[in-house]
Amino acid sequence: MTEFKKPKARRIVGGVDTHADTHHAAVVLMNGRRIADREFPATRVGYADLLEWMRSFGRLHAVGVEGTGSYGAALARHLSSAKVKVVEVNRPDRQQRRAKGKSDPLDSYSAAEAVLADRARAVPKSGNGVAESTRVLHLVRAGAVKARTACLNELHALLVTAPAELREQLAGLKKARLADACFRLRLYRFKSYRRGLDLQVGLIRRYGQDRSLCLSVSCI
Repeated sequence: MTEFKKPKARRIVGGVDTHADTHHAAVVLMNGRRIADREFPATRVGYADLLEWMRSFGRLHAVGVEGTGSYGAALARHLSSAKVKVVEVNRPDRQQRRAKGKSDPLDSYSAAEAVLADRARAVPKSGNGVAESTRVLHLVRAGAVKARTACLNELHALLVTAPAELREQLAGLKKARLADACFRLRLYRFKSYRRGLDLQVGLIRRYGQDRSLCLSVSCI
């Protein structure tokens, strides 16, 4: 961890422009004067250095963070755990960025100034607890349902060109019953379509895994 000079008595506000690998931080005084800006890695050590660096300029009143629901989520949790007031700041709209150009230092200063001017007031979600766990479960289940549907569509597409005997044997079956019937097929009876059936078995196994995941998540 980097060592910074001892904090001063003056009050300051911080702002952070967040990205996947790095965060750009800035500090302004309560009268709006810009003090400094600096880039930090988006890691635990980087978060600690960022906070210590901000506090080296004075008593930290609040920090405006962009993207608290995405790239800035981990940083927001780190600051909150350190008893720092975190304010969610909206990213500049595209029209404004086209007019002024994209600049990480400017965006970080803008985040701090939005807090200072009281344009940003929203408190970010904590990112932990029951609400976050529920959100993750819904996300996982939605992905499994989507994959299961895609698997069934691929299976139906393969059956369109399957031998007549095979199509008649599987006619009228839907979803889980179709997958189960395909899985139990005796492949040696359809040598000319062996490759297609091998692909179907792979799809069926995928379907079973996705279906099991959907059921598991639904039961939690």
